[in-house]
Amino acid sequence: MRNFLNKAMARVSRMNEDSIRSLLRSLAEENDRLETVLDSMLDGIIVCDDSHLPILINKSAERLVPLIATELYDSPLWHSLRDDELAEFFETIMKAEETILDREFTLDTKQGPRIIAISITPLVRDKRITGTLVHIEETTEKRKRESRLRRAENLAALTTLAAGVAHEIKNPLGAISIHVQLLKKALGSATAPAVDRYLKIVDEEINRLNSIVVDFLFAVRPMNITTINDDLNRLVKELADFLRPEAEAADIELRLELDTTLPPIPFDRHFLKQALLNLITNASAAMEHGGSLLLRTGQDSNEARITVKDSGCGIDERNLSKIFEPYYTTKSDGTGLGLTLTYKIVKEHGGDIAVKSKAGFGSEFVVSLPIPQTNQKLITGRCADREHEHEPQNTDCR
Repeated sequence: MRNFLNKAMARVSRMNEDSIRSLLRSLAEENDRLETVLDSMLDGIIVCDDSHLPILINKSAERLVPLIATELYDSPLWHSLRDDELAEFFETIMKAEETILDREFTLDTKQGPRIIAISITPLVRDKRITGTLVHIEETTEKRKRESRLRRAENLAALTTLAAGVAHEIKNPLGAISIHVQLLKKALGSATAPAVDRYLKIVDEEINRLNSIVVDFLFAVRPMNITTINDDLNRLVKELADFLRPEAEAADIELRLELDTTLPPIPFDRHFLKQALLNLITNASAAMEHGGSLLLRTGQDSNEARITVKDSGCGIDERNLSKIFEPYYTTKSDGTGLGLTLTYKIVKEHGGDIAVKSKAGFGSEFVVSLPIPQTNQKLITGRCADREHEHEPQNTDCR
């Protein structure tokens, strides 16, 4: 393109009007072709001049980055961003004229969390920086695939390890527990307080070890999931009623938001209850000084969703990718298997689980379960009937 322009400029003084028109048409076609290529790219491209004003933004960049359209070309790029963290990042890097490769950010969107990787490179011409090139790539699915692969590998390792260790430990633990009880009986009621205290500690540690072994065995054994069409709202309400007294004692406000249009879906009540209980227990533990706990049901497209949202201490962004891995825990008395088992139960139901969290700002776990096509058709049919009867449109019919 540059060679073509140089040759054209050298001959323009000798060109007649038709030749100049032809040249301009060629330039316009070439420009259209370049714009089409840029707008067809899946990755976002932003080009700024040496004053950091955007001079080119392709359609993928507009889709991937939260931009304010009214201010887009009239002020430095960071003024046109609706996300404060992104704006601060762009301002710092572009003013310093640094090169940054694949810095990842998590953005909250209506479709859920989106991960983007941003690279910023100064544009150099004739040994002088003349602007900035920004490359934006969406890595959400890539990170999800990596996370799923890592979890699958860890679960396989857990299966091998736990199957061997659990059986080796369980029998000696049982024998120790029995002999502690026999020892208590042999000593009778005349034992010194210190002896009673020591025996109580031994009992507690035996129970704790036994609980870990049970979790190991539960994790490695195949789950006999038996799904029947059931009311998801009723399950969530039962859990809330069961946990409400404990929540009130901990100064936690437990709120319910149930989607009354949610159809019955197939799930195993016992296993799904255990998975949700793990999430709620973790949420409560994250609010040592009280707070707010929201349990919400809803539906999106062909999925039913259960949300567990707390106002607790949150999870550091660096640890978000680890929380479903076996043995990972931040609790001094935790086994690191609770969320692993929750993940396994949800996957056995053909669903998925996502998390949004930030240290100091609470956490939100969303469990998604498939709605069978027949149920989805019934919902659509109901909405169509209502419209046919000229009833007011129900926004819950999606």
